[in-house]
Amino acid sequence: MPRFDLSTPAGRFHAGWDYFWSDHAFLRLAFSNAHWLGPDLVRTNQPSPRQLKGWADRGIRTVINLRGERDESYYWLEKAACQALGLTLIDAPLDSRDVPEPYRIHRAIKLFQTVEYPVLIHCKSGADRAGLMAVLYRHFHLGEPISVAMEQLSKKYLHSREGLTGVLDYFLEKYVREIEPTGMSFIDWIDSPLYDPETIKAEFKAGWWGTLLTDKLLRRE
Repeated sequence: MPRFDLSTPAGRFHAGWDYFWSDHAFLRLAFSNAHWLGPDLVRTNQPSPRQLKGWADRGIRTVINLRGERDESYYWLEKAACQALGLTLIDAPLDSRDVPEPYRIHRAIKLFQTVEYPVLIHCKSGADRAGLMAVLYRHFHLGEPISVAMEQLSKKYLHSREGLTGVLDYFLEKYVREIEPTGMSFIDWIDSPLYDPETIKAEFKAGWWGTLLTDKLLRRE
């Protein structure tokens, strides 16, 4: 049974209370970290049901949830809101502290080819996983080189490369620095034996103060 029952007023209150405090929604009341990547896709932090209504009114048809399906208040509230608003909710989890596995790259490509636009993509803060998905969107859907698209992972969007989340920058930079000069495309690298997520992650070294900031102070997911 789900932890949160939205079928009763008491259950909805419990879910809303947990969402507001435990999921830090109070920090997102007036700041959605929203940025359009093109005419048909916007990246944001975790949207509330009210914010989803606002996005639906602006034409959004599909919501891609990079946090994944979880038995948490944010998920059940988001799922119920999307159903009520006629939005398609797609759960496509990414990790902010791991080098993505090839199947997740291919899943992103397929989504960009098949979803109903306009689309909203989000993680919790709209900084790290949303940033990676934005890089993939701009590369595979808009045709930008990785060296340009990776600007989506920057402090402008509240991304920090100094902590553990910097592994996302590291793997993209590895491609630009070591692989791209050989003429191999990004997706060919991803599909080749040269691409080893575990080894790449082991090579990366996060700064202690960046880890303190993202994991302890900001409590990034």
